[in-house]
Amino acid sequence: MDIHFNPDKQHTLGSSISISGTGLHTGVLVDMTLKPANPGFGIQFQRIDLPEQPVIKADVDLVISTERGTTLEFNGARVYTTEHVLAALYGCQIDNALIKIDAAEIPIMDGSSKPFVDGILKVGFVEQDAEREYFELSENLPWEDLEKGIEFLAIPDINYRLTVMVDYKSPVLGTQHASIYNIGEFNTEIAHCRTFVFLRELEFLATNNLIKGGDLDNAIVLVDRTDIPKEELNRLAKLLGKEDLKVEVNTLGVLNTIKLQHENEPARHKLLDIVGDLALLGKPIKAHILAARPGHFGNVQFAKVLKEQLKKQENSGRVFDLSKTPLYDINAIEKIIPHRFPFLMVDKIMEINENSIIGVKNVTMNEPIFTGHFPGNPIFPGVLQIEAMAQVGGVFALSKVENPHLYSTYFLKVDNAKFKQKVVPGDTLVFELTLTSPIRRGLVEMKGTAYVNGKVATEANMLAQVIKEKEFQNIIIYFKTLLHYLLQTFSSLQVSKKYKIL
Repeated sequence: MDIHFNPDKQHTLGSSISISGTGLHTGVLVDMTLKPANPGFGIQFQRIDLPEQPVIKADVDLVISTERGTTLEFNGARVYTTEHVLAALYGCQIDNALIKIDAAEIPIMDGSSKPFVDGILKVGFVEQDAEREYFELSENLPWEDLEKGIEFLAIPDINYRLTVMVDYKSPVLGTQHASIYNIGEFNTEIAHCRTFVFLRELEFLATNNLIKGGDLDNAIVLVDRTDIPKEELNRLAKLLGKEDLKVEVNTLGVLNTIKLQHENEPARHKLLDIVGDLALLGKPIKAHILAARPGHFGNVQFAKVLKEQLKKQENSGRVFDLSKTPLYDINAIEKIIPHRFPFLMVDKIMEINENSIIGVKNVTMNEPIFTGHFPGNPIFPGVLQIEAMAQVGGVFALSKVENPHLYSTYFLKVDNAKFKQKVVPGDTLVFELTLTSPIRRGLVEMKGTAYVNGKVATEANMLAQVIKEKEFQNIIIYFKTLLHYLLQTFSSLQVSKKYKIL
């Protein structure tokens, strides 16, 4: 991706992409268009060939089949073989896009994600004014299916890292593995790796019209035995429209119809499928995913496990470590912002990074406001929560300038303020503010969230301006003092003259 890509922001396509091809299973020619979409839209499919042109969201809860691909259905409308285009969008870190198709199946193309990735890279991306929300883990998350021999493990990580092991239990193929250390490697290391099928499966699929759009050009054919009669190979070639080709098995256990790009290309394609299937979680992932003997079934089941964990995290709320030594205590805060008791509403600043800040306000019964708000039912006012939030944002803004004591911050706008629960004496308010756009000309735009016990109490979008004014004020004070001194001096001189005359 572009060096200017901001991983903390949502992105969409630079413009529309048109792709045509044949569905692997249906054999139907498909026209597909990938279109930009608004922030928060996610990835959605639209069947424009059906009445009312229904939309199907890329959501793991909508998966109805993992037989030879991942199939989604919503209100009777289906879309087949979604994994390769979803992998391409995820690998290019596109958060929002609408995929319009005039048939039921995504085109198979060359059996990889590369044609889709090429189209995405050609039109580029657009950064959107919305934050990315990542799925992150605080502890290991395992899943296994003992009967099928499938194992998954998600480990906390700062990146999206994947390691895949496949064991074909074949004397020809043996065990393979593949890995990427971050999603940025997908386009160069994984996207071009093609789907595969075993020779023992191929004739059954072809005879039963299950791969009407398949041929020996868009799939690697794996062979797990060496004693295959020539007659069987010739019959298969004719069945797939390759009767003019002398089909043979090479030393790597692969039919000679396609040359492997990597010895572990099948394992790399399994990794590609995982990226596409886990994209159905609906959020970018920060974790190291380890998978043994994966397939669409296991991928989708693990995506459901991840989604369940995501729901638990959302219900339990944000977790902050307030036991560590704060970055700024109350004394340090008073050196940055001009507020003082009883209007200083920030007790601690826990952390500041490039784009965000976390601050703390301990709400006690000693707050002067509780005298009248309300007697017998004390509630910390929402407007003061916004003020406290703004003060935390002020600390962030002034921490970015030299000599912060020479500057002040002024509120310009508050939007989308929401108050979701009462705040009462004994509560600890944790404020998390994040820049929604770079600071320009002293304008600071931030999204603020106040948490109590990890759950959202208040939200607001705020705009403030940082103004260097104290230096100017000091000059004014100096001249006022000088003028006062001169006036006093002049007045004293007049009095002295009067007495001399008398």
